Amino acid sequence: MTATSTVLSIALDETSDPPLRPLPVGVAALLAEVGAPPRLVAHLRAVHDVAVRLVDWVGRHCPASAVDREAVLFGAATHDIGKALHPEELSGPGARHEEAGRELLLTHGVRPETARFAGTHASWGKPGVALEDLLVSLADKVWKNKRVTDLEDLVVAELSRAGGRPVWQEFLDLDEFLTEVGEGADLRLAWQAAFPVQG
Repeated sequence: MTATSTVLSIALDETSDPPLRPLPVGVAALLAEVGAPPRLVAHLRAVHDVAVRLVDWVGRHCPASAVDREAVLFGAATHDIGKALHPEELSGPGARHEEAGRELLLTHGVRPETARFAGTHASWGKPGVALEDLLVSLADKVWKNKRVTDLEDLVVAELSRAGGRPVWQEFLDLDEFLTEVGEGADLRLAWQAAFPVQG
């Protein structure tokens, strides 16, 4: 199997344990083009799957938030693409992939407002971060059942502001949803770990 076919298989083939939505075909092709390592492709697919669930829940729960669904899903599917250039950050700490990912997307014709997620997914605490960025960051945490109170509080505040519901009610509803999503974390983590860090 060639590197390209491996990437496309991980990104697009049906999975059952856990069942994960495929990545968008254009994203899968881009990951193959940049030589994304198998573990990275698996990670992006798991985060994208959680982001679909999250953004759909927000859309039903708080329609007034008017979230840009496609932007969130593209952001989740590409947020770590810079790790194709910095594969050492797949198994260790590092932030070089963030700006590198944004630049990589820009050189492949992605609009700046969409490429931004590669750079913003780890900087959700900065002032003026949009709800879309917060949702990409949240999906990148909760896919593995990592709960980050400060991040969740920002999402709750945005939902409360948009929908006019009390903060405590938004907190309870989001907490219930994230708890449910977190229940599938072990299967997602095991699936990702089955793929090698190196191509």
